[in-house]
Amino acid sequence: MLPTLIVLGLAVVAVILMLGIWNMAKGGSPNRSQTFMRFRVLAQFVVIILVMGALYFAS
Repeated sequence: MLPTLIVLGLAVVAVILMLGIWNMAKGGSPNRSQTFMRFRVLAQFVVIILVMGALYFAS
């Protein structure tokens, strides 16, 4: 179950990153791009916690 959550989390990070890049590329609101990047950092933090948990429980 944990590996599935990690893959899902990585997909969420990638989608948020693409949304932020797309918004910047089309000249959208800088505030919206900043919000996307903040959500991306939060999602990355969650994925790192999941990976660390998987490593802890695997050993």
